[in-house]
Amino acid sequence: MKTTTARLALAAAAVLACGSAAAQEAAIRKALAERLPSMPRIDEVRPAPIAGLYEVRYGGSEILYVDAKAEFIVQGSILDTKTLTNLTEARLDQLTAIDFAKLPFKDAITLRQGSGKRQVAVFVDPNCGYCKRFERDLAGVKDLTIHAFLMPILGPDSSAKSRDIWCNKDPAKTWRAWMLDGVVPPKAMGACDAGALARNVALGQRHRINGTPAVVFEDGTRKPGAIPIDQVEKLLAAASKKV
Repeated sequence: MKTTTARLALAAAAVLACGSAAAQEAAIRKALAERLPSMPRIDEVRPAPIAGLYEVRYGGSEILYVDAKAEFIVQGSILDTKTLTNLTEARLDQLTAIDFAKLPFKDAITLRQGSGKRQVAVFVDPNCGYCKRFERDLAGVKDLTIHAFLMPILGPDSSAKSRDIWCNKDPAKTWRAWMLDGVVPPKAMGACDAGALARNVALGQRHRINGTPAVVFEDGTRKPGAIPIDQVEKLLAAASKKV
């Protein structure tokens, strides 16, 4: 009898807590909508790591913090001084994590080296010098499949070159020729569906990829920049153990 009563009490407390959390979220949403009418649509409101503060998420992965009445806004990072962990950064990593298996590989140029049993995705701009250096390094890695997502973000010429490469009858060969040997891709003539390029830019924005190259391994590990090839090998080995 006591056990049943205790369970009922816990269930009732859980319902009350849920109702209280929902009411708090509604109050914050209402207050912000009234005071900041130009603010983008709010995706989520949840308690922040600091008591009395609430995390407000909007635009997919943009974060700010408010008090319980949304009278004050706090922008910046929350740092745990005990562990020296940037809790805001950790939360953003969680929000922008990439599920490798769900990447739209149809929008990438795929290159297979050897057995291709290991895989990596790279977000690249054809005019990015670091991308060219990294491409040269990757070309020497054995048994690797590379999914190159063209993400032209460095200007109009990057968009034009990406289209010329993507619309070529052999995009992979044209990509490598440009990146490794500086062979300018021939101009794309006629109709071509280059929608993948815009989708890649949008994909990068959703996952807060702000520069190229950006590397994603099979286990979801992300690394910015032209990382050393020995580090690539270590990350490929670690990823193969997890997947």
